Amino acid sequence: MRSANACKLKGFSAILVFLVLVSIIFENRSLYMQRRLHEESLPFGKDTAYRFLNSCHTNWRRFTLLLAARIINETIKPLTDAGRRCAIIVDDSLFSRSRSKRVELLANVYDHVSHRYTKGFRLLVLGWTDGNTFLPLTFCLLSTSKGKNRLNEADASVDARSNGGKQRKLAQMEAPAVVLKLLQEVKAAGVPAQYVLFDTWFCSPSSLKAIHDLGYDVTAMAKKSKKVRYLCEGKISNVKAIYKEHKKRRGRSRYLLSVDAVAMKQGESLVPVRLVFVRNRNKRKDYLVLVTTDLSLSEEEVIQLYGKRWGIEVFFKACKSYLRLGKDCRSVSYDAMTAHVAVVCTRYMLLAVEERENTDGRSLGELFYLGLDELPDLKYMEALRLVLQEFAEQLRAEYPSEVLLVESLLERFLNDLPALWMSRLRAQKCA
Repeated sequence: MRSANACKLKGFSAILVFLVLVSIIFENRSLYMQRRLHEESLPFGKDTAYRFLNSCHTNWRRFTLLLAARIINETIKPLTDAGRRCAIIVDDSLFSRSRSKRVELLANVYDHVSHRYTKGFRLLVLGWTDGNTFLPLTFCLLSTSKGKNRLNEADASVDARSNGGKQRKLAQMEAPAVVLKLLQEVKAAGVPAQYVLFDTWFCSPSSLKAIHDLGYDVTAMAKKSKKVRYLCEGKISNVKAIYKEHKKRRGRSRYLLSVDAVAMKQGESLVPVRLVFVRNRNKRKDYLVLVTTDLSLSEEEVIQLYGKRWGIEVFFKACKSYLRLGKDCRSVSYDAMTAHVAVVCTRYMLLAVEERENTDGRSLGELFYLGLDELPDLKYMEALRLVLQEFAEQLRAEYPSEVLLVESLLERFLNDLPALWMSRLRAQKCA
């Protein structure tokens, strides 16, 4: 947090406030309800939390990136085979604020689920995966680059040189430019990855070339557009024409067609690619097109690699269903919303590491609910331990000559307790 410029001016430390905000969801309450029902459990007032979230000096993108990079390099990488293909996944999801009016940089954004425009932001996330564990690396709450679709402007009082000012400027850029900037930050942080995966929304020849120039190979879903063309066997065509002109594989093969081509833009050759045509499981008469810049991969390896992209969909689902991505933050400040996303990403990292270290086959949702049950139990056992410890000290002080008898009675009492209580109290060295 110190590297992300999060430090206290006075009063409580920044790490204390942050840890409370991260862990309070495992109490199954919001900050407001926790303050109202158990005010004594919070060491600071609500104004302290609000000032912490609204600070424009903290670089939350850098915080999540450094935290994820440390987890990857120190916890996950030692457990991962060197030959495993690690990838960075790029995707966005709707961050809805449909009932809001005064939210900073609020925009009309297109919801691909309901197929209509709604008020809110596009949460652009870059995540890392090794095929087993997904970790969010960095993010940006995208408003829109079109002024007519932006309902509110940025706060003019925020210094453009501060982290908050730079984040607001980034939010008003076009998504492809933001992705390239975030990828540069990820590469500078030393996150081990060879591939970048994304869906059709970012798959253009210019994007393939720009990412390839950064040192990453791309595997993505290609657009079936007449405007996106490839040079295949001396002829410039779109993917539909290429599919129509080539002979398809018969039987139940995993793919229908594979051809090598060159991505083109305005008649200029940009980067060599391989197009792999696969069946659409949801519509048997249709097909999907995968494109990769790594020509050394076989067709089966391209399909397997692109399948790792599903991890980011699970991330969005878990954050919205369990970690209160769209519910806990009602602030109108862009800084507070950015801080809230960083808090949610940290919660997800905790669950992901717990699942990885315990080789747990359960879903993140199950682990989340088990966390809700476990924390109150731990507090209760701690209280019981303190009571028993005080009782034992009183007995020893009252009967100093009968120490062995006191120890025997305490041992008999612990043995008569339920097995779960006895194991936890002994683990905590009670009495």
